[in-house]
Amino acid sequence: MEPVALDALGPSGPYRARNRRVVPDVSGTAVAELSMVPRLYVDRALAALRRAPVLPVAERTAALADAARIFLADTVEGLSFETYERSVSRVSGVPISIVRRAAAEIAEAAEQAHRSAYGARPCGAVTDWRDPATRDGSGVWTRRGDVFAVHAAGNHPAPHALWLEALALGYHVAVRPSRREPFTPHRLVAALRAAGFGPERVALLPTDHDGADAILAGADLGLVYGGDDVVRKYAGDARVLVQGPGRSKILITADTDWRERLDTIVDSISFHGGVACLNTTAVLVEGDPGPLAAAIAERLAALPSLPPDDDRAVLPVQGAESARTVERYLRAQARESKAWLGGEGILEELGDGSTVLRPAVHQLDSADDRRLGVELPFPCVWVAPWSPEDGVAPLRGSLVLTVMTRDDELVDRLLDEPTISNVYHGDHPTYWLEPGVPHDGFLGEFLMRSKTVLRG
Repeated sequence: MEPVALDALGPSGPYRARNRRVVPDVSGTAVAELSMVPRLYVDRALAALRRAPVLPVAERTAALADAARIFLADTVEGLSFETYERSVSRVSGVPISIVRRAAAEIAEAAEQAHRSAYGARPCGAVTDWRDPATRDGSGVWTRRGDVFAVHAAGNHPAPHALWLEALALGYHVAVRPSRREPFTPHRLVAALRAAGFGPERVALLPTDHDGADAILAGADLGLVYGGDDVVRKYAGDARVLVQGPGRSKILITADTDWRERLDTIVDSISFHGGVACLNTTAVLVEGDPGPLAAAIAERLAALPSLPPDDDRAVLPVQGAESARTVERYLRAQARESKAWLGGEGILEELGDGSTVLRPAVHQLDSADDRRLGVELPFPCVWVAPWSPEDGVAPLRGSLVLTVMTRDDELVDRLLDEPTISNVYHGDHPTYWLEPGVPHDGFLGEFLMRSKTVLRG
């Protein structure tokens, strides 16, 4: 089968560049050719986005809802939804059932984008200067710019749900897709253009590192996904919002029986194939962590090893070389810990050049072990003891913290900790997320500001 042509989607329509990069699946087979545009093309595309008039709110809302339908139901740029979801699963290694769920989440996010985006509006501000409130003086919620750039993630389709809120707020958006998984942003941008945003308001700009820097430099604000290196690179740039590692955790205090919550704990670790920032990578328990680690390992060991496009697949798959790199890193990090699962290796070859990353469970001796912050792209969890004397410190830097406790004062302290983004109290998986609630704060907090307007 010939590789699919994934063209850039610029202001003049689809553009097939001379410079094209092969997008392989997990077995190494070429699945697509992604057009790579030069910096000059990027500059011209951003200029076109900046010139375009902003669609009225009602038209934006209707177009986003129509895009949701197109994304899920139509043949888009020659690909049916079934071909799309299988392609995403094969190139990313994410189980196809998770790809299907993520696509539904993206469509729901598009339908709810207006409500989600405007949910961040301060109660003391209105959305239009013509509002009667401004006759006596009122805050008006306004954009901080016109063009929003996105350096997209490639580990999972779901993060593409977030930047749709920028369109709902009136921004024009330029997306640089990940070369690992460009199918989702290509399909989503094409659906948005077909729904009414047109080529002058949303663009897909695959490009190299030089072009990627140009996208951020030419936009007013940007969103970037990546690891600790990306976080460090943009730490001092107030124009760029960084979505880094999740390091999501679960804390279980002595007043809660973890045996009654084991389903939630294991599901938090393994759902999404363990590849998402919302997956649990550390579990801390008051008391002996050994029995809990053993129980988690027993559950995870039963998960099957299957190709990612098998409907029964639940574990991620990578090419053999990249999978071996992950395993070597895990072995180096896991020295002098107790391996309940994965100590003899985490790789299972499928015979076609691809490899399943099987789960790993390691027990640590203390809550201050730095390895509680090690996050890997498969179900890998570190289990450690915790005591009230350890306090909040071991839980810092968590995107999500599920705390299973009856101690409301502890919940207060965790909620007050600035580096914990979300606190789930009780029997809730760390991967829970719905449209309209903040992921790492509301995106609107970054994209918008309030100005006082007083009129006669």
